[in-house]
Amino acid sequence: MMAYVYLFVAIVAEVLATSALKSSQEFTRFWPSVLVVGGYGLAFYMLTLVLRTVPVGIAYAFWAGLGIVLVTLIGVVVFKEKLDLAAVLGLAMIIGGVTVIQLFSNVSAH
Repeated sequence: MMAYVYLFVAIVAEVLATSALKSSQEFTRFWPSVLVVGGYGLAFYMLTLVLRTVPVGIAYAFWAGLGIVLVTLIGVVVFKEKLDLAAVLGLAMIIGGVTVIQLFSNVSAH
């Protein structure tokens, strides 16, 4: 169970770091740049803890899938980016894929 707590922290740190990339203005703004470097450092460290018990493919599916969805939501809310129908459908499929893995896969650490 702790592996999924670590994975949650890793995903949140990665999402914050990725979102700060835009605000860093190509690493010319100090605090957003610090958030990028610190966030990615924490994210990758936490991911190493996850990989003790969760297969790398499953961990990466959660990391990438949920990260994409969360970064997209931040883009919509914070940066006022627009989504079209294809983007919404694609995001729904990502969420569906992660859900199927969690609920039905025998290789996922339950």
